[in-house]
Amino acid sequence: MRVMAIGAHPDDVEILCGGTLFQFQQGRDQVSVCILTDGSAGHGKVQADKLVKIRKREAEAAAKVLGAKLFWLGIRDEMLFDDEPTRLRLIEEIRKAGPDLIFCHSRNDYHPDHQAGFQLAFAASFIASLPNVKTKSSALPKVPLIYEMDTLAGIGFEPEEYVDISRSLDKKLKMLMRHKSQLKWLRDHDRIDILDLVQTQAAFRGYQAGVKYAEGFRLAQRWGAMPVKRVLP
Repeated sequence: MRVMAIGAHPDDVEILCGGTLFQFQQGRDQVSVCILTDGSAGHGKVQADKLVKIRKREAEAAAKVLGAKLFWLGIRDEMLFDDEPTRLRLIEEIRKAGPDLIFCHSRNDYHPDHQAGFQLAFAASFIASLPNVKTKSSALPKVPLIYEMDTLAGIGFEPEEYVDISRSLDKKLKMLMRHKSQLKWLRDHDRIDILDLVQTQAAFRGYQAGVKYAEGFRLAQRWGAMPVKRVLP
């Protein structure tokens, strides 16, 4: 399969589905990552224009660890909206990637950019199959399946499916460690050790699933894009 993970910010994908992406890659599926915003708000000392360059380099380094193609929209951080120009840009990136399956944020996640990211991914992944909506690339032959990722710390999210990431947690953390600017920012701004939080959440979901470490997901149900058998690894 072709699998695409859409995150609002650099590091979101690593935090919420990095282990599962490695599982797909080990199964020789083609994996891509799409980052919607430029991450320019995520620091207390580095100026926005410099931070954008840093965060893009970090995202590229993390994608290299995964062996994934990176798509970078570069929308201004904290200003992500489901509007026509942004939809069209994401439609084009989805068409270029040609995914069979998309991971996106939960519709009720804590961050406004995450909520907008869900709306954009849900809309654009359907519209990408409509030939009369024109972008540079051709329309997809079918609507991709779309799965909502867990929320940060699992707040308000009840998984319907789990993926055992016991063998890929170290790779997930390795990807996350490439986002050095955010390890410090989250510690300073939110008083969070994000590496510890991610491992703790994976252990918690693992307890629910009966394995050491797991990630949780929920199918975004819609007509015409419902699996008849399990597709997650």
